[in-house]
Amino acid sequence: MTRISFEFFPPQTLDASFRLFETVQALAPMAPEFVSVTYGAGGTTRKLTHEAVGTIRRNYGLNVAAHLTCVDATKAETLEIADAYKAEGVTEIVALRGDAPKGAPRFTPHPQGFAHAAELVGALAAKGFKVRVGAYPERHPDAADARADIHWLKAKLDAGATSAITQFFFEAETFLRFRDACVKEGITAELIPGILPIQSWEGAKRFAQRCGAHVPGRLDEGFTVATRDGREDLFALAQCTTLCDRLISEGVGALHFYTLNRPHLTREVVRALGLAPEVALEKVA
Repeated sequence: MTRISFEFFPPQTLDASFRLFETVQALAPMAPEFVSVTYGAGGTTRKLTHEAVGTIRRNYGLNVAAHLTCVDATKAETLEIADAYKAEGVTEIVALRGDAPKGAPRFTPHPQGFAHAAELVGALAAKGFKVRVGAYPERHPDAADARADIHWLKAKLDAGATSAITQFFFEAETFLRFRDACVKEGITAELIPGILPIQSWEGAKRFAQRCGAHVPGRLDEGFTVATRDGREDLFALAQCTTLCDRLISEGVGALHFYTLNRPHLTREVVRALGLAPEVALEKVA
């Protein structure tokens, strides 16, 4: 059966805390292979990420992969955070270069920090962590071209990462072309598609603009009509389920859902795909 995993982000208010843990409670019965917790730009949620990782692991018994970045920290400070995770029993890290701090035009390595994600991967792998990394099926805004993205992905995998989670995309062909290009470059590690169940189409388009994801015109038209007719949720469910079903039919073995700390649509997609354990269907029916 296709494996699933979920991404959450750490809460910054009391209401957001309730929403996060309601989301985790709703999705835990789906039996994810792992869940991940993001790390804010410039390390702004460093403490909150650590707290969320510990709480989810202790209270829900899930395998939690903590995000860790190279931004605005020395190597010693970054590895100190990793050691703290290891002391808590966390065995997986999602290692990322990270976004530039707010107000900075682009990422600049800390003078005593890791220069890029491949360096961070090597240091974490040496400490015994299972390391996952990011991948970009469409050109990263900082990359010279699509081939540069694949070059950096290969460098991260060669440094010790075991798999890669992609940025979200809207069409299955985007991922499939990327997978084929990676194979041609000798990449054999698992590529896990990042799936964004669309809670808000306008919000999804803003995300896409920031990360360089192509927005298909037909999808924009479809959401416009669905919203006008009061059927946006139904259209979003059909769009995401169809996308995932196509990927599964093309041999994809795992899906990683960007939940945005809202469980309903992700849960319904997993159920529609037939990937939820029977016990989970009883609990959420």
